[in-house]
Amino acid sequence: MKRKVCFVITSFIHYSRNLLVLEELKKRKDVDLHIIVGGSALSSRYTSKLADVKKLLKNDGHSNVYELHFNLEGNDMIVKAKTTGLGVIEFTTLFNHIKPDVVVVRGDRFEVLAATIASAYMSISVAHIEGGDLSGSIDESVRHAITKLSHIHFATNEPAKKRILKLGEHPSSVFNFGSPDIEVIHKLSNKAYKVNLKETGSGAMFDLEKGYLMVMYHPDMSDIANVHENTKKILKAVHDLKIPTLWFWPNLDAGAEDVSQELRVFKDEVKGHKVRFMRYLGPREFIWLLRNSLCLVGNSSAGIKESSFIGLPVVNIGKRQNKRLRSKNVVSVDHDSASIKRAIEKQMKVGRYAPSNLYFAKDTSKNIAKTIATAPLYTQKIFVD
Repeated sequence: MKRKVCFVITSFIHYSRNLLVLEELKKRKDVDLHIIVGGSALSSRYTSKLADVKKLLKNDGHSNVYELHFNLEGNDMIVKAKTTGLGVIEFTTLFNHIKPDVVVVRGDRFEVLAATIASAYMSISVAHIEGGDLSGSIDESVRHAITKLSHIHFATNEPAKKRILKLGEHPSSVFNFGSPDIEVIHKLSNKAYKVNLKETGSGAMFDLEKGYLMVMYHPDMSDIANVHENTKKILKAVHDLKIPTLWFWPNLDAGAEDVSQELRVFKDEVKGHKVRFMRYLGPREFIWLLRNSLCLVGNSSAGIKESSFIGLPVVNIGKRQNKRLRSKNVVSVDHDSASIKRAIEKQMKVGRYAPSNLYFAKDTSKNIAKTIATAPLYTQKIFVD
């Protein structure tokens, strides 16, 4: 009898970083795969036509794909809290329709917490990818909460696995098969994908072959009052360097509209700037851009994980990724324009770091899919002392 597996995708990143896990699940004859696309993954505000999750899944040969709309419009923390509550209601209804044996979630976003709460109260086993990490924001609390509601755990590194065990999870349910993110970049980073800037983004135009920076900066809920000023400081540093730059719009956390407002003002009012503002791209296009950039700037986990594997110099700003396990390619600075500028210049002189296998393991996605398909399922959690 096939095991009915429901994979939850609530942001474009969930698709791009787990496309190989989805492929392995699809190939298994003992799995009946269902995919829920919901939350910000359905938003067109921060994704391009190259990052239409539903279309990409269809092109990958997936069927049984569902849409779930529950994100409320708004920029404040109260909106995200209410969205989480609405998400619990909507996931409950859809889970009741699908009746999965196991729900698979990834990461630490509020929409993922909603899916996990719904699963827990419906006595559905939950498999969680990327638990046990440390960061430096509300995401860490959400991540650990999801761990305590989950039944099968896929840590991406050994320190994270040890933390999951410290949270009282049974050793037989905790695995470290490496990071699916890194396996994706390992398999796709050498491919000859090209990006035509005429087809995506807005702002300055330039030749990608002549070198460029990438910026991925998201609001930090632990420093929400300073989002406007912090964004201005990074814009100033980048503008002063006069290096062509691809700046990606932020994710949909509280404060995202504050970041976006500063980007729009800069784009419209600053003359002669060299910044092109980008929405999320498909994983192949994004990885090509990342691999060929001079330096990644901001506070994205892509600077900690994917960039370590390709040895890309990274300037990490602020505390959003403060405690994540990292390689030597990352230099951290505070929100200070002069410090950011100096750090970028220093990193560009390095050129490339030695690739790191900190998050890499062989056959990550295959091992995750096999475990999801065959591991004994249970719903009653017991704290292991």
